[in-house]
Amino acid sequence: MTSETPFEGAIPVDPAPRPAASWVKVLAQYREPNPARSLFEIAVSLIPFLAIWAVAWWLLSVSYFAAFALACVNGLFLVRIFCIQHDCGHGSFFANRTASDWVGRGLGILTLTPYDVWRRSHSIHHASSGNLEKRGMGDVVTLTVAEYRERNWFGRLRYRAYRNPLVLFVLGPAYLFYLENRLPFGLMGDGWRIWASSIGTNVGVAVSVGLILYFGGLMPLLLVFVPTTLIAASLGVWLFYVQHQFEETHWDQPEDWALHEAALHGSSHYVMPRVLQWFTANIGIHHVHHLYSRIPFYRLTEVLRDHAELAQAQRLSIGESLACARLHLWDEKQRRLLSFRQMRAAYGAI
Repeated sequence: MTSETPFEGAIPVDPAPRPAASWVKVLAQYREPNPARSLFEIAVSLIPFLAIWAVAWWLLSVSYFAAFALACVNGLFLVRIFCIQHDCGHGSFFANRTASDWVGRGLGILTLTPYDVWRRSHSIHHASSGNLEKRGMGDVVTLTVAEYRERNWFGRLRYRAYRNPLVLFVLGPAYLFYLENRLPFGLMGDGWRIWASSIGTNVGVAVSVGLILYFGGLMPLLLVFVPTTLIAASLGVWLFYVQHQFEETHWDQPEDWALHEAALHGSSHYVMPRVLQWFTANIGIHHVHHLYSRIPFYRLTEVLRDHAELAQAQRLSIGESLACARLHLWDEKQRRLLSFRQMRAAYGAI
């Protein structure tokens, strides 16, 4: 973790950090959204996204490569749109819950993500993050060293394949956003709203794809729609990965697990250049988000400005984050994530 401070003149960190749960009252002061600011953030995300989409489509008549390249860049705007949908799911983007929900549902067609399905699975993630007995919903599958070593050779092979970067960050996102999101897997018995969200989003996506094919044929679909959505999906999965899969993350058995401790210590502070911080809507300030998810993304920087302890906690640079892709197993004894090589060095080959 890097230790540089993000803001000049920040007050020194308290040598006796406060308990994680005590941050809730402090962070509640930042929860109120600004309606004008929220509408502005939607406008500066959606308008460029749609404009770049149109220019990329037009460029197909000039250069397939140029259209493809511009569509890939537009994936960054789609990441930002997903982050706004994410805030809507937490009820933090507008004070009016109904407004948040319908904006989120509309954006879900662009992000290929059924809003109510995702909101439900994501709330489970927030309520159980870091709890070893509640893995498997809205998270990256992570085995403990003991669980991995207890598997037979085929089970270990399957896990290694799943944790391969090509699967996690390329094939996995494509499967998740193009296929898995079409049905509410894991939530099929959770009522009509879940199904309405899934089917409604599918209809919206199908209509969009149909219009693209009708007016432009196959090339806009293959060289504009697919690159934009796939780049956004891969970047989104990478962001989610490094937000919780870093060496000093936090997992506990249920009897030792505490919600706010897991939120603070099991979520990273991903430090990025300002342009990337803008495109990712401050989602890298993830430890604060998990401590208090009702804070609008555009107010998270206020928290870091006012509280140096949080500004310096869990810092992870882009360079450091690349090494996280080699971490695969939670070691309950050492209380850190290990690579397969580190596991063999510590416990012997199997």
